[in-house]
Amino acid sequence: MAREIITIECTEARKLGKSPSRYVTTRNKKLQTEKLEIKKFNPFLRKHTVHREIK
Repeated sequence: MAREIITIECTEARKLGKSPSRYVTTRNKKLQTEKLEIKKFNPFLRKHTVHREIK
């Protein structure tokens, strides 16, 4: 199976000391070899922020 389940976490909330928002998504392991980076909504900061893949 080429798709894997990954977790993405807010990068800005960690810097501010607030609780980070996390989302679960999938990606194609063969086509996307680098870490996934998406802009998503963070409800704790009440704005769209960059979310990066974590392990």
